[in-house]
Amino acid sequence: MAGRNSGAAHRLDSRAITITLERLSARIGQRFPNAGLARVCEDLVETSRDTARRVRNLARPYIGLQLLVALTLTALLCALAYIVSLLDLRQLSLHPGLVDLSEGLDSSFNLVVLASGAVWFLMTTERRLKRRRTMRALYELRSFAHVIDMHQLTKDPTVVLGGGARTPSSPERRMTQFELSRYLDYCSEMLALVSKLAALYAGATHDEAIVAAVNEMEVLTSDLGRKIWQKIMILSQLDERAAAKA
Repeated sequence: MAGRNSGAAHRLDSRAITITLERLSARIGQRFPNAGLARVCEDLVETSRDTARRVRNLARPYIGLQLLVALTLTALLCALAYIVSLLDLRQLSLHPGLVDLSEGLDSSFNLVVLASGAVWFLMTTERRLKRRRTMRALYELRSFAHVIDMHQLTKDPTVVLGGGARTPSSPERRMTQFELSRYLDYCSEMLALVSKLAALYAGATHDEAIVAAVNEMEVLTSDLGRKIWQKIMILSQLDERAAAKA
């Protein structure tokens, strides 16, 4: 019992991730009700619920497909047994017909090769279907990461603290120092949770291609999150300098 609980403690919980995202969405909506980031987080909450369902389906075997593989393999074995039963080895040894024998063996070999290829195709179909669906879901999460990065792109801490003259092309900046800090922190939290949603897929399969794609997602979100934290650090340092001058 203790071992079972210990294993569960080291596994990501999709429900906990969804609850965390729901709380984050509420925080963003209350702090920035008209911000586009709030709508992005609401969409991410829905994607989190879909991810939990997809991960459960990924861990489930495709029973119908496995039955089809078993039936195909059984049919192949029956066909081989029937072909062998047609061969009269005793008569062939007494009256060997090399041409007839070679033609029969060649036809039998081709049949075995084609049937084996069909069985192998069916056996790998489940894996390929799950991989395709998972890659599509990971692409959706990757899009979320880039959208979050776009929202924080124009949030410049030096402009908020240092002022400076605006230009006609300058983006609109109405946030205070505290609001900007919270906004950047929300973006960082969202990126971290996107990475956790991607990690759910790696925990549900041993497919090397899926694990590699999840690792790439973790690298992407870490790099984007690092840029945000650099802005937060700059904001903190400039605030300390302003306080020292005052």
